[in-house]
Amino acid sequence: MVRVLVVHDATLLRAALVQLLQSVDGFEVSSMSSRDDDLDEKALRPDVCVVDGDCLEGPGDVGGVSFWDRFGARLVVLGTAERHGLLRRAFDAGALGFVDKDASAQRLIAAVHTVAEGRRFLDERLTVALLEASQMPLTTRELSVVSLAAQGAPIAEIAVSLHLSRGTVRNYMANAIRKVGARNRVDAIRIVQSAGWM
Repeated sequence: MVRVLVVHDATLLRAALVQLLQSVDGFEVSSMSSRDDDLDEKALRPDVCVVDGDCLEGPGDVGGVSFWDRFGARLVVLGTAERHGLLRRAFDAGALGFVDKDASAQRLIAAVHTVAEGRRFLDERLTVALLEASQMPLTTRELSVVSLAAQGAPIAEIAVSLHLSRGTVRNYMANAIRKVGARNRVDAIRIVQSAGWM
């Protein structure tokens, strides 16, 4: 018996995934939202955790423990090629399974079986996205500046937070705008967030 935990914040989609996986012989399926923190501890000890990639953004905590710490390599991440930065972070954190959200039900079932055996499953549609994600154009410092700007911090506050001069922060922001091909600061934030780099 393979214990599968489905994590998705959209109730209807979570229920559909549960119903699909329950139709497979040998799967015992439970589910939760990434915002749930009062679940039975047994439900949080799956053999495989199928998680919507969008649930991995932000704090990504379940009961104060990160998805990576709790589930590690047992993750099957549901993602899209457009969110290649998010896929890359999941890959770097050790997730074994990656399934395109547009894939067939059989691909998801195959991924769960493969990850339950401790092997990697990578949907071919996401392979190129993972390769592209390794080419993230921003430096760590530029990404920090853009991330703080995305939270609404003005240049002066970013400078204090990162222990930089205002001019240096402006230079990092200008570099980030140029590197991602954005028109302005807001466009750069949108591009970086859409790619899943932060």
